[in-house]
Amino acid sequence: MSEEIQEQTAAAEPAAPSRRTVIGWGGAGLALGAAAAGGAVALSAGGDTTAPVADSGGAVPFHGVHQSGIATAVQDRLHFASFDVKTKDRAELIQLLKDWTRAAERMTAGAEVGEGAYGGLPEAPPDDTGEALGLKPSRLTLTIGFGPSLFDGRFGLKDKRPGALVDLPKFPGDNLDPARSGGDICVQACADDPQVAVHAIRNLARIGFGKVAVRWSQLGFGKTSSTTPDAQTPRNLFGFKDGTRNIAGTETDRLAKHVWVSGKDAEGGAAWMDGGSYLVARRIRMNVEIWDRTPLAEQEDIFGRDKKEGAPVGKAKEHDEPFLKAMKPDAHVRLAHPDSNNGATLLRRGYSFTDGTDGLGRLETGLFFLAYQKDVRTGFIPVQTSLAADALNEYIQHVGSALYAVPPGVRDKDDWWGRALFS
Repeated sequence: MSEEIQEQTAAAEPAAPSRRTVIGWGGAGLALGAAAAGGAVALSAGGDTTAPVADSGGAVPFHGVHQSGIATAVQDRLHFASFDVKTKDRAELIQLLKDWTRAAERMTAGAEVGEGAYGGLPEAPPDDTGEALGLKPSRLTLTIGFGPSLFDGRFGLKDKRPGALVDLPKFPGDNLDPARSGGDICVQACADDPQVAVHAIRNLARIGFGKVAVRWSQLGFGKTSSTTPDAQTPRNLFGFKDGTRNIAGTETDRLAKHVWVSGKDAEGGAAWMDGGSYLVARRIRMNVEIWDRTPLAEQEDIFGRDKKEGAPVGKAKEHDEPFLKAMKPDAHVRLAHPDSNNGATLLRRGYSFTDGTDGLGRLETGLFFLAYQKDVRTGFIPVQTSLAADALNEYIQHVGSALYAVPPGVRDKDDWWGRALFS
């Protein structure tokens, strides 16, 4: 990392959260996100361990064995973007990934992109769009992934497509919009200030103009999962605690078992995935108008937990070990539990979203589900197959879907996103 970036990172001293951080997008996340508001933990060494930080203005180190933004303590806001690659030139794509990496290093450190937003040649557009000037790094993380379509032969990558990067099957109840699914490359931007996350995606799209184009994107507020053991479990827009036993950033054994791809899992053409993971992104529409008219007892039966404490059926506390047979056969917790899926366990980093209305007087709202795992064939696919019988399906519908191979972390200033893939 350059001395300039190091200096700007060091300058990001603790400060009270800004008004923008508290209010978020038009205040939408204030009520639902208040209990989940965090920033008490940040990742070091690119996501290997956790360490406390003074507030949400701190910086998360960009370099490391694994990409940050996976086991990192979940931030409060999300801007996720999926890109289609427009260039047919392999060298041009490689240069873009290098340029993106250098920009990501700077933005996650709280620095401006390139020569900055002002002070350059008046006749040329600035290197940075400028809307994050004066803002803290806000624990910004940028995480990149490569979709199955990138391995279609355009760039000589066919033989490097991992076996785990499968085409997801059509699950019962899916109503997927192709315009909000798939994509060659994804970038997940998470931060405690929404403007910092939006600024990051905007600048990567600007740098990539003419080489890539945004296929679809999603803003998220109110994290619905936590990777911090001592944090209060967030609630989803149905009002229930979600992800009670999510994998924590400190649980190195569970991360190694369920999340990180190791050398033995990344053989042959997939050796470049050593240290990486696989990301499933699902846009899930929640029919809140129907849910809000459902009796409380029925809501609790559907989830298999009580609404106040989040305790499993027949138990007193949220973290009490659930007795699955005490729940209804179609209860969400019972069907999603690892014991019902041969031990399948996901690291979840989902966010709530509200995108106006659907034109029929209903809120366009729901869960943007993000889950990392070592292999979707033993992770997401069996779990989602089990959830075909979920009583919750009456109130939700999966309308967008994508799968990405997430490469290992950027080791140092000479490394770049996807280097091993293109070597």
